[in-house]
Amino acid sequence: MKYRPSRRTRRLAIGAAAVLVLTGMNGPALYRFSTAKYHTYKINQPEYKAENGYWELLDVPDEYRINAIHAALLHTGKVLLIAGSGNNAKMFASKTFRSVLWDPKTNTFKNIPTPKDMFCAGHTQLPDGKLLVAGGTRRYEKLKGDIKKAGGLMIVKNESPDKPKTFPAGTLFTGKRNGKTFESKDNLLVPRAKKTVDPLTGQVTVTASEARVYVEARKEGKRYSTGDTDNYRIQGLKGADVKNLYGIANKLSFDKKDFQGIKDAYEFDPVAERYIRVDPMHEARWYPTLTTLADGRVLSVSGLDDIGQVVPGKNEVYDPKTKKWSYLPQQRFFPTYPALFLIDGGKLFYTGSNAGYGPADKGRKPGIWDVETNEFDVVPGMSDPNILETSMSVMLPPAQSQKFMVIGGGGVGESEKSSEKTRIVDLTTKDPRFKNSAPLSEGTRYPGGSILPDDTVFVSGGSGDYRGRSGSNILKAQIYDPKADTFRRVADPTVGRNYHSGTLLLPDGRIMIFGSDSLFSDDANTKPGVFEQRIEIYTPPYLYRKYRPSLGSGPERISRGATATYRTRHAAAIKNARLIRPSAVTHVTDIDQRSIALDLKTTADGVTVTIPKDRSLVPSGWYMLFVTDAQGTPSKGTWVEVP
Repeated sequence: MKYRPSRRTRRLAIGAAAVLVLTGMNGPALYRFSTAKYHTYKINQPEYKAENGYWELLDVPDEYRINAIHAALLHTGKVLLIAGSGNNAKMFASKTFRSVLWDPKTNTFKNIPTPKDMFCAGHTQLPDGKLLVAGGTRRYEKLKGDIKKAGGLMIVKNESPDKPKTFPAGTLFTGKRNGKTFESKDNLLVPRAKKTVDPLTGQVTVTASEARVYVEARKEGKRYSTGDTDNYRIQGLKGADVKNLYGIANKLSFDKKDFQGIKDAYEFDPVAERYIRVDPMHEARWYPTLTTLADGRVLSVSGLDDIGQVVPGKNEVYDPKTKKWSYLPQQRFFPTYPALFLIDGGKLFYTGSNAGYGPADKGRKPGIWDVETNEFDVVPGMSDPNILETSMSVMLPPAQSQKFMVIGGGGVGESEKSSEKTRIVDLTTKDPRFKNSAPLSEGTRYPGGSILPDDTVFVSGGSGDYRGRSGSNILKAQIYDPKADTFRRVADPTVGRNYHSGTLLLPDGRIMIFGSDSLFSDDANTKPGVFEQRIEIYTPPYLYRKYRPSLGSGPERISRGATATYRTRHAAAIKNARLIRPSAVTHVTDIDQRSIALDLKTTADGVTVTIPKDRSLVPSGWYMLFVTDAQGTPSKGTWVEVP
């Protein structure tokens, strides 16, 4: 039979021929227009979506647009976006702190009163479904050329064992030798000195206590700076306090001043939709990591303290039952936002991923940390070990495999270096060691990554250079298959994402992508960057298939080791079940997300799943229960609480 092209084929051929003729007549501009128009047509075709997925911008009304630095999926199905001051010094100065709650089901938004500047705090999901948010910003950084007043750290001593002493912000310290006066910028409590008595001799020893506070000169100008150590008299003291209380400071100068953290901590209640203040941490922290332990307590690690220095290994634990913090008995140092994952046996695995701040040669090696004994076993084999900052780490699905992937990374600080490497380690082996896996297409800092219900990993965005410098944003997305160890390129995003960006799996199986904080807005690096407030939604290919399984009625609460049955019309088609812990992500650090394989049995009209018994595998909290068919097509997530 003679072939006759369809009407649609003839129409496309005629259109293509017309484009070629017009391109020859009108040059590159029309060619680019025609190419863009064809691209728009192509990505909207059902066949393309089924193979590559689809991107769209979320329609956010102006009054709810914020500089989203943090995002957490709550068990109500809503997403909490936190900006705080949003890396905007003017917002900080005006004490304008923002949070917005988004409901993906109704696409509605709500402004949430935000009591403190939670910009660059840490957060994690709590066993009862609340979100713990701890730390944030006390003061913005000042670069060397922007500093008008000399300043720095003042150590305040108390030699009296009888009483502590409180000093308000604005307290004046005058050098005994240099005669220069500085004022404190924050309130300060100096504990009483420690008094001990020798049980044999009766000799009394008094050890002075100390506290730290940031101080600044009262006037601008270089003549108010100091060059060496001096003792400082505290103005306004009387009697014995004059002798017992004093300050010591080294150089008070115009050196760069880093961000400074706060001690404040809050629980966000998803039902009441408000922040609830709890006891503050012992240490101020900016850029900390919060990791849930097997017993439901939360470990707070690292961060910049209240004078802008990395907390020197003083890690502390939050008890959700008492709402109080306590120090770990032994110290261990990590750079800021270290990727610390709960693993078998209740230990923690540090993948080496971090967000910077800290010495290049301290606390950077990956390893397994026993929090109880403070033993740390280094895991070797990491490729590009000196460019791990801003890398993304993922616990590969299912969590029972105890495999981790470290994706991309960049050099320390503002380095232009980036890595295309991905590395995988299997912690179930006798001597775990990182091995290179399928590489990225190019060196990538700040890659976003989310675990999908079909046991693959979505990876998107990032930039080749520091904060997207020199137009280096990477407009690519791909899906990693752990079984095949391959990346598959899918539809490209339209918005560049780098610093202060993240990705998050939604209960309906889509991905939310938010944030980006480019240093410059042009390729020539001449115009300041503008924070990216647009939010994208990526719909993976599995949601364009003809059939999708669904779960019906079943229990909302399942204990570890217990079984639960859910009604479904698709029992025969369902092959796998996964519990996925909801994300709490910032700075491409998302240690909450994990996907747990469940034992599955099917009946004519239902499925029965069994929750593993191991607390370190399934920490208490809320999860999304997904079931998938043989193709990996997921149901919508059903919220389940594991007490």
